Amino acid sequence: MLKLSILIAIVFVLIGVLLPDRMAAWMNTAQGFTLESFGWFYQIVATFFLVFAVYMIFSKYGKIKLGKDQDKPEYSRPTWFAMLFSAGMGIGLLFYGVSEPISHFAIPPSGEGSTDGAAALGMQYTWLHWGLHAWAIYAMVALALAYFKFRKGAPGLMSATLYPLLGDKVKGPAGQAIDLIAVFATLFGVAASLGLGAQQINGGLEYLAGIPNNFGVQMIIMLVITCLFILSASTGISKGIKYLSNINMSLAGILLILVLVTGPTLFLLNLFSTTLGNYTANVAQMGLQLSPFDADEAAWTQGWTIFYWAWWISWTPFVGMFIARVSKGRTIREFTVAVLLIPTLVCGIWFTVFGGTGIALELNQGLDVSSQSLETALFFVYQELPFTVLLSVLTVALITTFFVTSADSATFVLGMQTTGGKLNPSTGIKVIWGLILAASTGVLMYSGGLEGLQAAIIVSALPLTFVILAMCGSMIKAFNEDLKAAREAEAEPLSKKKKAS
Repeated sequence: MLKLSILIAIVFVLIGVLLPDRMAAWMNTAQGFTLESFGWFYQIVATFFLVFAVYMIFSKYGKIKLGKDQDKPEYSRPTWFAMLFSAGMGIGLLFYGVSEPISHFAIPPSGEGSTDGAAALGMQYTWLHWGLHAWAIYAMVALALAYFKFRKGAPGLMSATLYPLLGDKVKGPAGQAIDLIAVFATLFGVAASLGLGAQQINGGLEYLAGIPNNFGVQMIIMLVITCLFILSASTGISKGIKYLSNINMSLAGILLILVLVTGPTLFLLNLFSTTLGNYTANVAQMGLQLSPFDADEAAWTQGWTIFYWAWWISWTPFVGMFIARVSKGRTIREFTVAVLLIPTLVCGIWFTVFGGTGIALELNQGLDVSSQSLETALFFVYQELPFTVLLSVLTVALITTFFVTSADSATFVLGMQTTGGKLNPSTGIKVIWGLILAASTGVLMYSGGLEGLQAAIIVSALPLTFVILAMCGSMIKAFNEDLKAAREAEAEPLSKKKKAS
């Protein structure tokens, strides 16, 4: 498995280096086919995962522990929240914090752009993309991995979670195929985030120091940060990732408060309340919207909503494995509530503050925020706030630490998945995957830029979606067997007492 996955990854990198135009054309063709033919499928599946997660909270399975009955949580709740959150969506929050809401404001999914209604609708859809649906997708994969690993003693592999359905077939070619799908979905999903991070660090350095914003500079950034995350990965999860996660949350909290206080505070608070109500009232309708009668609206949904569902699905082996690794000892109910609600709320606050500030500057002051590039929109907004340099420096530092944390976690998970589920893969294997991850990111950026990254995500996520659906069925079967065994264990002492009497 290790040799095969590394070989395929190397072949992919070589094709991207030698035939970049050909690779870009292949990826674009595959992306167009997937979006047009399977957009409906992604919408229904994302909604299904949310319904399934809510069911887990209120079901009879809620008291089952992710571990043995006597196991206690390894990390405190604040540290646990910080670790699952920073690994889950770090770079994206900064890259899209201003740029996504302002993009939806200028070009909304329906209606006229650059209006009050477009601003409200844009915030509403941003919450959709980063809210309950996204974290439900993560939660279901993480739940399956944690349950089978810590309660059943199975290897930490995607294939191992399907044992109740496939039996010993998970140890053969079928299981290897499942794990291979997970490896490459992880590789492409994380590569997209690292590409976004390199672009935005470059955008920040351009604003701060006049450094050119181009592919060459972004590759230098990738090289420097690759060295940092490989160094972090070699220290182990309990040291490197734990400390970086807490640093991330501290820096993010400081940045959020500074923008909230120095920006249009009252407007942002009102916007948060309004968006919370709109999102809650319309989450089901938005999560299934495809606009079959309007080609422009359908294209918008494919380019944004469907892309996000594919991105979150492609990240599930990575984020799910990581969240599972740090969630031992939690009950299913506690785990699902925390993973579903807390990050959703934090993401909602974040996008309201940053995106709302950008919208307010354009609506009320006439600044052209929406015409800025995705990676520079945030720094453009900073120019209109006090402490511009401090905010920019903090942002570049936070992107860097998020970058390192995401890549660090990804090398750890890729190492696990290609070594039979080892909880502590060797440093050498993590270094190899770190180099492959950096090279894959560079190839995708070189051959297609942001569009190339998006294409890789959408295509790689499709087969993984079917695996995750099977994981949900496998969990239900295993949970029922678990509860049945518990009832039989409780009944056995009573039957012995009756015989004795």
